[in-house]
Amino acid sequence: MNQDIVKGKWTQLKGKVREQWGKLTDDDVAQIDGKSEAAIGRLQERYGYAKDQAEREWKKFCDLHEPKSANKMGEA
Repeated sequence: MNQDIVKGKWTQLKGKVREQWGKLTDDDVAQIDGKSEAAIGRLQERYGYAKDQAEREWKKFCDLHEPKSANKMGEA
């Protein structure tokens, strides 16, 4: 998912982040603020993930919540 899309949809995605990763506090979610590097760092901290695992988890989450129109770009 494009980083701009994540930032633009962050208000909507915050609840989904809390559902996915219950160990993240409200402060963690506020600090992430749609930023991938912040999310990856918080996942490493709270879940003990290695950096590559945290990156995969965050990418999977973002891809899952990508708008359908963004998935179909370039298709006619």
